[in-house]
Amino acid sequence: MGTRPDICFVVTKLSQYMSNPSKADFSLAKYVLRYLKGNLHYDLKFSKSDDELKVSGFCDSDWGSSSDRRSITGYCLQLYSKGSLISWKSKKQRIVALSSCEAEYVSLTCAIQEAKFLNQLFTDMLGCNKQPIVLHADNQGAIALSKNPVHHQRSKHIDIRYHYIRSEIQSGHVELLYVPSEDNISDIFTKPVTKQKLCKFSFIRS
Repeated sequence: MGTRPDICFVVTKLSQYMSNPSKADFSLAKYVLRYLKGNLHYDLKFSKSDDELKVSGFCDSDWGSSSDRRSITGYCLQLYSKGSLISWKSKKQRIVALSSCEAEYVSLTCAIQEAKFLNQLFTDMLGCNKQPIVLHADNQGAIALSKNPVHHQRSKHIDIRYHYIRSEIQSGHVELLYVPSEDNISDIFTKPVTKQKLCKFSFIRS
């Protein structure tokens, strides 16, 4: 979980069935082991860069793919735009989202919580001023909902804790940007992906 972001999603899925695994779960676990054996050369490469150190990242969510209809939150964070990942997570959400927009909105809040912790850590270590966190998402509805402080029919049922993102954007601590789904790195933390997509994001070196 700490060195292989490419299997983060499948490990999250398998861990949900540890108390009563089926034959299909055992088959999937064996497939993961075969995948690891075939990709022993994988590593996270950290190198010196002249780019400004600034916490940035991507977040994404599926919608109701689990058996209990809860969505999966996925996010990843970097120190600069082309650097290696320093934090990532794939986690089932606590609530049942009523729309894909709501599921993405919840994932944004989780990503910002982790990003703010890292931002504070680096600020203390380097003794510099805090930089705004840049977060990318591929759901324009969730982005609009995050920037709109008005409660309406589609959002008034959402728990207050998930509206935390609005105050962070209004205060200038977070900059939320749109990214197309095909360029969203965090997509691999919410659903099974192809080898082509892993190669695109440099998780497998050919």
